[in-house]
Amino acid sequence: MSRQVFSGKTTCVQDNYSLGLVDDASEQNGPPIIQEEAVRELLRCLDTHKSKGPDGIHPRVMRELADELAKPLSIIYQQSWLTGEVPDDWKLASVTPIHKKGGRGDPSNYRSVSLTPVPGKIIEQFILSVITQNLQDGQGLRPSQHGFRRGRSCLTNLISFYEQVTHLVDAGRAMDVVYLDFSRAFDTVSHSTLLDKLAACGLDRSTLCWVRNWLDGRAREWW
Repeated sequence: MSRQVFSGKTTCVQDNYSLGLVDDASEQNGPPIIQEEAVRELLRCLDTHKSKGPDGIHPRVMRELADELAKPLSIIYQQSWLTGEVPDDWKLASVTPIHKKGGRGDPSNYRSVSLTPVPGKIIEQFILSVITQNLQDGQGLRPSQHGFRRGRSCLTNLISFYEQVTHLVDAGRAMDVVYLDFSRAFDTVSHSTLLDKLAACGLDRSTLCWVRNWLDGRAREWW
């Protein structure tokens, strides 16, 4: 029953990818070179208290072997990025139910946590860095966005909101506030729409192909 509940919660819009913008994306700015030292640093920063992924490799092992793994992983990551190919093992997730609230006998009172392979998580950080930098350079992120941005949080959002409200009140102007919450918003994002938006922001073709491949054919196993 829990598998059925979680599957219903995590159904993404699996539409056909719009290949036009992705395949026509500019190759002028290709993916950066993944430096061995950068991989080593990420390996050394792995949280050893995190759980292992479906590949059975614990973060503690990879952290202890950072010097030995840095070079081969940097080569694998670079080739994966250049070709836009993502190993199937990196797209497998182990799903574990975590109790949120209410009766423990009700599967709907649990949230699913997906544990993915550590090697895949590391290259995701490189990909995220390039996408974020691209959006910032192209002004794809509005100054008012505080979520999922380095140096910003709910607190900075609250401070900004408070300043605007007090300014309007001091000026004697009317003010209306509307709060919206999209239920499980990330689980219903159209993949093709996401890719087209990234392409429109000028992301290079190799990165777009990698993201497209990363989104496609993901699998889950249940604990």
